[in-house]
Amino acid sequence: MNRLCEIAGVSRAGYYRFRQRRPARADRMDLRNEIQQIALHWPAYGYRRIHAELVRDGWTVNHKSVLRLMRIDNLLCVRRRKFILTTDSGHSLPIYPNLAKDLVVNSIDQLWLADITYIRLQLEFVYLAVVLDAFSRRCIGWALQRSLEATLALQALRMALGQRRPKPGLVHHSDRGVQYASYDYTMLLQQHGVRISMSRTAAPYDNAQAESFMKTLKYEEVYRSEYRDLEDARACIGEFLDRFLLERGIAARGGFF
Repeated sequence: MNRLCEIAGVSRAGYYRFRQRRPARADRMDLRNEIQQIALHWPAYGYRRIHAELVRDGWTVNHKSVLRLMRIDNLLCVRRRKFILTTDSGHSLPIYPNLAKDLVVNSIDQLWLADITYIRLQLEFVYLAVVLDAFSRRCIGWALQRSLEATLALQALRMALGQRRPKPGLVHHSDRGVQYASYDYTMLLQQHGVRISMSRTAAPYDNAQAESFMKTLKYEEVYRSEYRDLEDARACIGEFLDRFLLERGIAARGGFF
């Protein structure tokens, strides 16, 4: 046996491992096929989102197994990283305390989250403002403009107020950006009995849910598209916000962002 292994160029341990190797189980092959189908349909999905899709489809599988199989099949996506500053907190406008950090959210219109991100078009950058309901995780207001002026955030807020008409006592949470601290924005909130909350200094996780929403939007819509112009971007992103989130269940409580 030793001589045969030497001639073949393998170790005895390797030979016995080969003899004892079991054929791939049919259910494991079915799982790999399902992972591949999800990855082809949603190229921006990482292993956590694919694991969530599998669970929703009735599979019983550990997320570590999904990661291992995706690594074997070279299905782990490469994410684009680029940063453009959209928050200008170096202003002299009033800053409000963080009311959201200790708030227990158990119904809609208790806590709204607001954030702004950039969208790259072929020849320019435009900016998206959103207002989210923290409980339902739905986007209830949004605006897409070329300018980062306060009118961008105001347009998204007016849409949210028009759709929900919340009762006094709602908490509106955002970063300390000048758009959210502006007189027009804070006055509109106060006119509707909304309590203003802002993230603490150097505490990016204070608005983590909104950041996560923006990440989902980028990876599942923006990075997969090439918008011709502002109107094209507005139409496509509007469809994503109005239909895709609802269809995929991302907007539901406990869904993924």
